[in-house]
Amino acid sequence: MSYFTALGLAEPILRALAAKGYDTPTPIQRQAIPALLDGRDLLGIAQTGTGKTAAFALPSLHRLAAAHNHRKPASCRMLVLSPTRELAAQIAENIRGYAKNLHLTVDCVFGGVPVGKQARRLVQGVDVLVATPGRLLDLIDQRALTLGRVEIFVLDEADQMMDLGFIHALKRVAALLPEKRQSLFFSATMPKAIAELGRQFIHNPVRVEVTPQATTVERVEQFATFVNAAEKQALLTLRLKALREDRSLERALVFTRTKHGADRVVRHLAGAGVRAAAIHGNKSQPQRTAALEAFRQGACPVLVATDIAARGIDVSGVSHVINFELPNVAEQYVHRIGRTARAGADGIAMSFVAPDEKAYLRDIEKLTGVKLMPMALPEGFREAAAALPKPAQRREEPVRHGHGHGHGHGARHGEARGEVAGQQRRFRPRGPKRPAGVKVRRAG
Repeated sequence: MSYFTALGLAEPILRALAAKGYDTPTPIQRQAIPALLDGRDLLGIAQTGTGKTAAFALPSLHRLAAAHNHRKPASCRMLVLSPTRELAAQIAENIRGYAKNLHLTVDCVFGGVPVGKQARRLVQGVDVLVATPGRLLDLIDQRALTLGRVEIFVLDEADQMMDLGFIHALKRVAALLPEKRQSLFFSATMPKAIAELGRQFIHNPVRVEVTPQATTVERVEQFATFVNAAEKQALLTLRLKALREDRSLERALVFTRTKHGADRVVRHLAGAGVRAAAIHGNKSQPQRTAALEAFRQGACPVLVATDIAARGIDVSGVSHVINFELPNVAEQYVHRIGRTARAGADGIAMSFVAPDEKAYLRDIEKLTGVKLMPMALPEGFREAAAALPKPAQRREEPVRHGHGHGHGHGARHGEARGEVAGQQRRFRPRGPKRPAGVKVRRAG
């Protein structure tokens, strides 16, 4: 008898778990599921990749199926809030898998795609709705959705919700939820501000902590290479080529600080024959979905991402995380390197440190208590760098205005044109045609 069978989960859920080959719970599942089956509120401190989606989805689906309540028009019975589109889509996909043998509907809504289609899907109501905050409030403002019938509420990645500027949206959601409900609150860290936010949603919760605050992944080997900023691109290209040649590269996730920087890195890699794709807020939703799927399937072994776009990406087989630029917030480094060493595997994190980034490195080492191991530049680096092909120059184009899809109230909540709060877009007013030859750079 498996642990999940012993818990008394509904037989259709057990069949779905068996099909996935799940029989051993992760620590958070072992701690959380019994309390959630009893209807308790939960405060969970855990990072993405610890199995928390199953920890909240399995008992919630069991309770929804057992309650036999019928969904009502323009409403949902379970609401899961996620900070980014990719994480929301991933959560919804997992829940659909667990619920495939149940007569429960699962939908996912986020910015960057037409709101009208999403509103029409909600006319009949849905059992489980996964949403980003901005698009959720868009649908509420259009009277396509009401939260008055929510039985189970899940707030995931609360610390990132705060970082991305969703605090006011979350307070508004809290006011719209029914008082009688079960609430689950998850965060990778629990500083005072997050704890205060949690008190607006959860009452007398069971506390589950599976990842100590600001702890780096133990199985990740962490290296630092000191290099001038102008030489980073050549170093990245040569490192990836070497990893590919010795067959140690499975998937590499490369982090840049800006969207423009991510695109530039991909152009240089492509010019050197290294297949890569970028994922960030300026990409359309189909582009982001295609890039992530190609990375997940192994067709594109290198994914270049900004921190916000990468939030919540849980792809198995990421062998390397490369910090092309160090984050200026030390906690973000912990989130970045946590993308590797999943499911018991080992991982390698490489950081390229320019002279003006040494202060960031000191903050990271102070936070983690780990001194990054020095990694020298490759032998003959500058000669090899000089021999690399130069990418074709790309003509810069002005940022175009978008109309209709993804605008409206979503702009107030930070999801206009697929952006998330905390990362401002520069919109240029339409005006006289600029003089010939004047280039306008994309917002970074």
